[in-house]
Amino acid sequence: MNITRVGFGAWAIGGAGWAAGWGAQDDADSIAAIRHAVDRGVNWIDTAAVYGLGHSEELVGQALKDIAPSRRPYVFTKCGLVWDEHAPTAPPRRVGATRSLRAELEGSLKRLGVERIDLYQMHWPAGDGATLAEYWQALLDMKAEGKVRAIGLSNHNAAQLEDAERLGHVDTLQPPFSAIRRDAAADLLPWCLDHATGVIVYSPMQSGLLSGGFSQARAAALPEDDWRSRNPEFTGENLRRNLELADVLRRIAERHGCTVAAAAIAWTLAWPGVTGAIVGARSAGQVDGWLGAATLELDEQDMAEIASFIELSGVGTGPSSPQRQAGADLPLRER
Repeated sequence: MNITRVGFGAWAIGGAGWAAGWGAQDDADSIAAIRHAVDRGVNWIDTAAVYGLGHSEELVGQALKDIAPSRRPYVFTKCGLVWDEHAPTAPPRRVGATRSLRAELEGSLKRLGVERIDLYQMHWPAGDGATLAEYWQALLDMKAEGKVRAIGLSNHNAAQLEDAERLGHVDTLQPPFSAIRRDAAADLLPWCLDHATGVIVYSPMQSGLLSGGFSQARAAALPEDDWRSRNPEFTGENLRRNLELADVLRRIAERHGCTVAAAAIAWTLAWPGVTGAIVGARSAGQVDGWLGAATLELDEQDMAEIASFIELSGVGTGPSSPQRQAGADLPLRER
């Protein structure tokens, strides 16, 4: 699959009423945002069964109905998180049993209205006693049967990637990665580069903190049903430093004539090994705010300016630039 550098992330459109919800969301706006992204050239959507407890996948399926087959985007989704219908706001269970994954696949196919999923990913390491070998073999079998086109791992570490690779190739990794949360650059990105594993990073704007539209007041006003209201990056000293980093990105965005959001996303795309970035949107207007990242190339000066602030302020965790990446010996743009 030849994917665009940015893809539509469908986490937030799952809405409220579950453990990691983003608050109330208008379904018509969600569908319009997906179709607008496709109209603007985005050729992949990333969702998960657990987003909105199936609701996000249903909305993606509705959006796809009116898109001509020749223009349909690739559809990526995830498995391994199972919720309790009687306690929807309780944290989902991490399940890796083959029987459960098979049932989850059938549920996703039905909600999405597709015959095959382009990329199927294990959302988190299992917590039900199932071994990595068990759940990775289940995904390998699904691929061999043609039910999914490619398979990947999300939120797994380098040792787990190595174990999975011994059983069968890991097509993709989906790690969190932003100028705040940079840990993936230390070992995961180099591993994927060495093993021809694609990387689609999530939360490149750190869930809105680096979008250019966040503030202390907005953080304080987040509703209780928005998971960010309970996240330490959105309060206190962390929030202050994160917003200062957004101001650094704003200066860079002004030099390039782009949005802060585009600059934040382009920072992730500048790292060797990163294939694409998953970017969420709840409206067509938000899509327009970050599409510029697909063509924006940050230069060495831009990256050095961001790295300097990171090192002086102590914001976030992980390597500050590709030049300071563990074991990095590649030019900035080489893939």
